[in-house]
Amino acid sequence: MRTIEAIDALLRPTVTAMGYELDEVEYKKEQGNWVLTLYLDAPDPVTLDDCEKVSRAVEPILDEADPIEQAYYLSVSSIGLDRPLKKDRDFQRNLSKVVDVRLYAPINKKKEYFGTLLRFDAESFTLQLKDGAEFVFKRKDVSLVRPHLEF
Repeated sequence: MRTIEAIDALLRPTVTAMGYELDEVEYKKEQGNWVLTLYLDAPDPVTLDDCEKVSRAVEPILDEADPIEQAYYLSVSSIGLDRPLKKDRDFQRNLSKVVDVRLYAPINKKKEYFGTLLRFDAESFTLQLKDGAEFVFKRKDVSLVRPHLEF
């Protein structure tokens, strides 16, 4: 079992019991140091206090199981407002919301689109564009999809 999958299986029950969703586990080298990041989601916005609470709960579990050989830093974070849509549950969470789409190659001479996410499946998703037209994007042609933020 890969490190990420093992850590997910180890920590998911605890995180879920605390009322959070363990959205993603990431383990990568950042600036020469290994970092294990747990991304949380919840019905209410995830706060810094929530992240600290989860961190304190999972640290002893990680220490006892010792699933990672080398030294690493533990980071617990919310999924964030502009977290890219990668998995079906990300698309599900953003149905009927406006998203930004960036393509690998232009379609109709454009590489960037935004519109309301209407539906999705394993192969594609459909946006309603500003002019009311519906446009279907193949997931394999898309480099990035994320919630549209206006400030």
